[in-house]
Amino acid sequence: MLKIHAVAHWLWKKHVPLLPRLLSLFNRVVFAVQLPASTVLGPGVRLNYSGLGTIIHHRAVVGAHAEIAPGVVIGGRSGMWEVPVIEEDVHIGVGAKVLGPVRVGRGAIVGANAVVLHDVPPGTTVVGIPARILRRREIGSHGDLVKNLGIDASSG
Repeated sequence: MLKIHAVAHWLWKKHVPLLPRLLSLFNRVVFAVQLPASTVLGPGVRLNYSGLGTIIHHRAVVGAHAEIAPGVVIGGRSGMWEVPVIEEDVHIGVGAKVLGPVRVGRGAIVGANAVVLHDVPPGTTVVGIPARILRRREIGSHGDLVKNLGIDASSG
């Protein structure tokens, strides 16, 4: 599904007509994910369970190594042109909504079913409706972040 999006995005950047839209439609029908060809996804982005039920706005930007659980909505809000920017190493839990001109900082965690309407500082965990800060942590390089989350990055 992400490889299909990568091809569709490349074709969209080259201004190829129709084919990027057909590939996005294929993703929507087969994988139940709304992932337009114009959406910018960084390297290493993961859509868990093939992005089942996930909707990402066509102008949204998702940074490298972000992990997005099923049922997530990353989109705009009525009357606002800006859309969310998800920075690197962000984890967004099942059913979360990130709406409007929001920036989710590097290494942040958005809890399941949280509704994010305001910026999330780097390294914080947010939960609830509307989302509020539950915890803050220091973040360094990608390796430091992985160690802070309790994942052993050295094993293969």
